[in-house]
Amino acid sequence: MIRYILALLLSLIATLGIMPALIPFLHKIKFGQSIREEGPQSHLAKTGTPTMGGVVFIIIPFAMLLILAPQAYLDPHIQIVMLAYLGYGLIGFTDDFIIVVQKNNKGLSPKMKLLMQSIMAIIIFVLYTRIETTAILIPLLHIEVELGFLYFFLIFIMFVAESNAVNLTDGLDGLSSGCVMIALAPFIVFAVLDGMEELAIFLLAVVGGLLGYLRYNAYPARIFMGDTGSLALGGLLAAVAMVLKQELLLVVIGGIFVVELLSVVIQVTSFKLTGKRVFKMAPLHHHFEMCGFKETQVVMLFWTAELIFAIIGYALGVL
Repeated sequence: MIRYILALLLSLIATLGIMPALIPFLHKIKFGQSIREEGPQSHLAKTGTPTMGGVVFIIIPFAMLLILAPQAYLDPHIQIVMLAYLGYGLIGFTDDFIIVVQKNNKGLSPKMKLLMQSIMAIIIFVLYTRIETTAILIPLLHIEVELGFLYFFLIFIMFVAESNAVNLTDGLDGLSSGCVMIALAPFIVFAVLDGMEELAIFLLAVVGGLLGYLRYNAYPARIFMGDTGSLALGGLLAAVAMVLKQELLLVVIGGIFVVELLSVVIQVTSFKLTGKRVFKMAPLHHHFEMCGFKETQVVMLFWTAELIFAIIGYALGVL
């Protein structure tokens, strides 16, 4: 228990200590966010806010694990989780670096980003299936179903969709960081119940880092996580669900990310087929903004919705 508490608190303290120095440094080297012009006009005022803050809550959990449970680095399951977290973070870092250097909001081309995400998903699948079966656990029924080669498609979709979904959700101050913390809670409990203490320590360190980051990302944000953080967190959620054999529950526990992703898919599909938009703006959080909700109201609404999703997902996992 003491290691769980230390992982959370030390990560929180470390993040709170680093952020005040990191923010002015990023300002100094002009690593500011470029806001897309097609988004809400009120967001243009955020142009220049330091980005790539996700680097902090990516690095700190690795250090915490080294201090509190160094043997975890030898566990192949945790190695895969760390690979997903760091690997997708590096993809996001590359995207952010291009954006801040070129001072536009393009970054990696969609095709290149998807290719890199796909390659990472394939690598993770190959490594994981060397140590685990391709069976999935069916919630409530408590039975395992062997998927065979179909498991590849499930894992591929999980990683690509989840990393993009968290990235899409990262559009309001504090929105994605709060939702990810809530989504990680059931998985932390599952890890403890399954005897994967080192994984729980790592995830609690991530939560501690996110709490510290949220101190500076809550409205009005002084720093953004960038694709560095959002892609990393999406990859982390997918990897944790996979190693805990809760792949299906990821859809429920990460419900708000699914909703955000679906809103974009629906919007794009509708516009291409009919020339009409279903929402005033996508992702869904922007639709609420365009309907007159304040940014802080939308964030609280989505946090609440994600909490409900997480509770339902947890219940399905333990019943």
